[in-house]
Amino acid sequence: MAKDSVIILSGGMDSCTLLHEYRDHIALAITFDYGSKQNAQEQRYAIKQCKALGIKHIIIPLGFMKLYFKSALLSSDPEHDIPEGNYDDENMKATVVPFRNGIMLSIACGIAESNGLHRVMIANHSGDHAIYPDCRKSFIQAMSQATEQGTYEGVTVFAPYTSLSKTDIARHGKELGVDYAMTYSCYRGGDKHCGKCGTCRERIEALHDAGIPDPTPYEE
Repeated sequence: MAKDSVIILSGGMDSCTLLHEYRDHIALAITFDYGSKQNAQEQRYAIKQCKALGIKHIIIPLGFMKLYFKSALLSSDPEHDIPEGNYDDENMKATVVPFRNGIMLSIACGIAESNGLHRVMIANHSGDHAIYPDCRKSFIQAMSQATEQGTYEGVTVFAPYTSLSKTDIARHGKELGVDYAMTYSCYRGGDKHCGKCGTCRERIEALHDAGIPDPTPYEE
């Protein structure tokens, strides 16, 4: 089977599930280091996942984002700490990194065309839509049209989880045999998941509702 795709791989549950599902199509996985609190931990698992599957993997630094963008994910100011509680609109809005997916998709598109590849994969899902504008179906469709029109190769964006919940993705990963112990979700970026922030709460609920024993190490 021809490998025709690049995947944006964070090291979290969703992108790692996508990596496993489309492993036979993926020529290259890209992880972006944009200075977020969780980047270092996520990268560890992205590297492990790609090594286990024999998929080429690169890390691209985007240090300018931490310098110039405003988000609780990027700030070292304790007054802009990661909020605790449910993964919902008001609680998680502080974690928006402006146009993050737009920037990453653009770079991944350029790399895809440079390597004669035709698709860029991203694992946004329905739970992201209310919070993150650049995860919504309308944005993904518009971005795919732009990348297709802006490249000789006609590179498109492939986002098959856009209408799925995180629980749906976890159930899917269970069928694929994804080891979620080799993924990272916590926005606080500690050695262990905090278990309190919105992404941790969403992870706990998705694994529980999918009937997967939670392998995640949490802080006491």
